Amino acid sequence: MGSLWVAFLAFFVVLAAIPAVRRVAVAADFVDQPGGRKTHKDAVPPIGGIVIFPVFIGMSILAGVNLVIYWPLFAALALVLVMGAVDDHAQIQAWIKFMIQFVAAFLIVLPGGAQVFHLGDMFGFGVVELGFLSIPFSVFCVVLLINAINLIDGLDGLAGGKSFVMLGWLMIACGIGGAQECFILIGILEAALLGFLVYNMRHPFRRQASVFLGDAGSMALGLVLAWYVITLSQEPNPVLAPVSVAWIVALPVIDACGQFFRRMKEGRHPFDPDRGHFHHHLIAAGLSVGKATALILFIGVVFGAIGYGGVLIGIPESALMIGWLGLWAVHMALSLKPEGFVRRLSQLTK
Repeated sequence: MGSLWVAFLAFFVVLAAIPAVRRVAVAADFVDQPGGRKTHKDAVPPIGGIVIFPVFIGMSILAGVNLVIYWPLFAALALVLVMGAVDDHAQIQAWIKFMIQFVAAFLIVLPGGAQVFHLGDMFGFGVVELGFLSIPFSVFCVVLLINAINLIDGLDGLAGGKSFVMLGWLMIACGIGGAQECFILIGILEAALLGFLVYNMRHPFRRQASVFLGDAGSMALGLVLAWYVITLSQEPNPVLAPVSVAWIVALPVIDACGQFFRRMKEGRHPFDPDRGHFHHHLIAAGLSVGKATALILFIGVVFGAIGYGGVLIGIPESALMIGWLGLWAVHMALSLKPEGFVRRLSQLTK
């Protein structure tokens, strides 16, 4: 019960802190200006991450987190938050950001122990062990998820809301699997994130976001998600299968892979910004920002139910993996030629 109150406290601290921090950010001209590919019309402070994660770390310590285990995550978060905040204010060169992301990834993989040792029985021939590939594969997964969450942060409430859904599935797995400490800590982050979404997500009392996550927030969310999806799916006490993780994080990861592939096929840098993401297709088809966000969050709920619920009811991991690969193939095809998808979706939204 004490830990539950810490989660409530995290929600109210973020809820109260954001207006105050927003005023300071506006006065200091720490804002995301409109223009170019951006859809917002006013200057918006990208302060979400620098409010959410200090509160998460502080409340986790208040709840009695084991710092011997969690210091690598907190150190990596501090590194990513500082780098992201600097990037939000004055863009950092891509290679510098990658270097810092890799340092953060190594922190949680090596001293943090967030390593992917196996991929489960993904092909029906037994557990796939990674062996000497464990460390490089784990680092790759962390950096991929950091960038995947960063790249979907294109609509009000999308990156925060999608992360809320993914973390929610991890909380369910922890609750059912008896991982009490992780359940509490994820709950604290969910509460802090919910306080932020009050100001970031469109709802009947808010027509548009008054604050953004910023690169600091979206990359920090990707880092925390990577920490938990790895540690909760590996030994010694896994609470969900690796294939369940693949489904829970499917949409941002598959969309990022599709965009990387398309841009390279076009002879461009994989991180060149454009409006080719899945959420952009929904907007191009005529959906409002609020409806597009709601649809993507609903898809995230469904994907989590397929991945986690499928294993619970006995669907073979290999069958779920085949379904995931089919989803990946379809999205890759849509990424290369999205016009037909947008046209058909436009007919449905009329």
